[in-house]
Amino acid sequence: VQLVESGGGSVQAGGSLRLSCKASGIYWFEYCMAWFRQAPGNEREGVALIDSDGKPDYADSVTGRFTISRDNAKATLFLQMNNLKPEDTAMYYCAEDSFFRSGGFCGYYGMDSWGQGTQVTISP
Repeated sequence: VQLVESGGGSVQAGGSLRLSCKASGIYWFEYCMAWFRQAPGNEREGVALIDSDGKPDYADSVTGRFTISRDNAKATLFLQMNNLKPEDTAMYYCAEDSFFRSGGFCGYYGMDSWGQGTQVTISP
């Protein structure tokens, strides 16, 4: 499995960014994937999660502002981030649970493959 993130950048508060995660080696009919972020001095936290059963999950801090989605044809996971806040500033990572099987549990703690990250910086 190889995950490559892109789309990070610097925007002002209230702006939007769309992160992409190009994935290879994943069976797109059966997957569990997520976006995480880590700010300096903080622990890595799960932001949004989705599996092949289709139900997304979001951290409380981003609910209503972020949307996770995937394009199977392009083998790409997305994170649309709207109404960005300075506290969203962090390195964002794409992750995948390579042991997930359809009907199983998809959770943040099961991720075992990671991308290199893309930096998101939000100015006041």
